[in-house]
Amino acid sequence: MKPKIVIGNWKMNKSFDEAEDLICQIEDKLDEYNLETEVVLCPPMIYAELVTDHANDENSHFYAGMQNVSEFENGAYTGEVSAKMLADMDVAFCIVGHSERRKYFGETNAIVLNKMLRLLENDIVPVMCCGESLEERKSENHFNVVQKQIEESIYNLTPEQMERTMIAYEPIWAIGTGETATPAQAEEMLAFIRSLIEKKFGTEMAVNTYILYGGSCNAKNALELFSQQNVDGGLIGGASLKPDDFVKIIEAGETVLHEN
Repeated sequence: MKPKIVIGNWKMNKSFDEAEDLICQIEDKLDEYNLETEVVLCPPMIYAELVTDHANDENSHFYAGMQNVSEFENGAYTGEVSAKMLADMDVAFCIVGHSERRKYFGETNAIVLNKMLRLLENDIVPVMCCGESLEERKSENHFNVVQKQIEESIYNLTPEQMERTMIAYEPIWAIGTGETATPAQAEEMLAFIRSLIEKKFGTEMAVNTYILYGGSCNAKNALELFSQQNVDGGLIGGASLKPDDFVKIIEAGETVLHEN
């Protein structure tokens, strides 16, 4: 079994001092472990230098990530930040296509693909989010929705690009609601996503691709979720802002790895 990956998505939270304090608390707690689980912290973009300074320390236990990137390489795009700029800041991972970006900022599958390509051109790992709404789940259209998201983004990558890409399944109805997909629901969808990867890129790629679960994953349910065969880790929202809870989620990844 490959090590789990736990990514903390802070969203638009924390002042500078609060962000630094949270990073330091997480670091102090992780000092107690000899971790195999990989950890990524994705604070607001304005804290890029703060998180990369800590991540680049030789004793660091985490990688630096960001929550968004421009689909454009450079130019007159006021307020945007390019993948090259993130690479220059030593950012290693970047979330793309999160449901909140799709919902509030109109990001399409085509835009998500462009962002992934810009990141890959700059050696940053894209973490491509996919997932269905509650209405789509209730109408039993959830597989079709996720398949379209995968086909219109992931399927446009080369095998070499796919090797450096991660996927995070986040049922929209479970983000910030306290609702969580059952372990069986999460496993069913992640197995389906892996089958889509296998169909396009082959069995070896499907096995090696990291597919994460997100959507109200927390300290209480992480162990059961991470124990599912196809769940390679978690994209963590609210719980990543609480150092004790976040570390417990990381502990769950370690427990599953060493029990198998």
